[in-house]
Amino acid sequence: MTAIKTNERPGTRAVVRYVRVSASKAREVLNLIRGESYGRASEILAFSERSVSEVVAKCLDSAVSNAENNDGIPAEELFVSACYADEGPTLKRWRPRARGRATPIRKRTCHITIIMGRYTPEEIDTQQARDEQRGRSGPSQQAAEARRQRVEKSRAAAESRALDDQEELEEAVDTEEVEAAEEAVDAEEVEAAEEAVDAEEVEETEEDEVESSVTEEEESN
Repeated sequence: MTAIKTNERPGTRAVVRYVRVSASKAREVLNLIRGESYGRASEILAFSERSVSEVVAKCLDSAVSNAENNDGIPAEELFVSACYADEGPTLKRWRPRARGRATPIRKRTCHITIIMGRYTPEEIDTQQARDEQRGRSGPSQQAAEARRQRVEKSRAAAESRALDDQEELEEAVDTEEVEAAEEAVDAEEVEAAEEAVDAEEVEETEEDEVESSVTEEEESN
């Protein structure tokens, strides 16, 4: 019987690449949430003191979002079926030391993968019965509700930003139209003033010519 390969495991997955932390440190956090439900894993990551837990929590939320949007699976029915961290490229730097020496600095990176599986109907029924006995909702339901609220807030913020951008664009278009209209009016006024000045100059020249011709006739007489 052949074992299932890591990259062929069933479920919905999310991958975070080139995380600036070593794979060994990420595995310590991933070992805490392996096999846990979505709500329980979210609680563990929220109270973890490791800095990589924030990245793992974002990857977990991304996997749950993929399961809900792509596969139509509710977040309350999901659990972490598999999670692992692969080593990524190492950034090599050097630290100057005494006597002209240098020691290497290896900045590790890793690729984090989380695969979400779905509970069986029997397991879902047992969880619901346990929650009813306790008289409160389970951690998965609480985490799913909190995530839905965050998604709604982010969508509302994105819509408000889009409306603000549209209003700013309309205001810019209106100001451009007003400026164009004012420029056109100014140009028309300038042209009218120039035409009036030209007409006055023509009239003055004609009057001067008439006066000069009259004076010449009088002198000839």
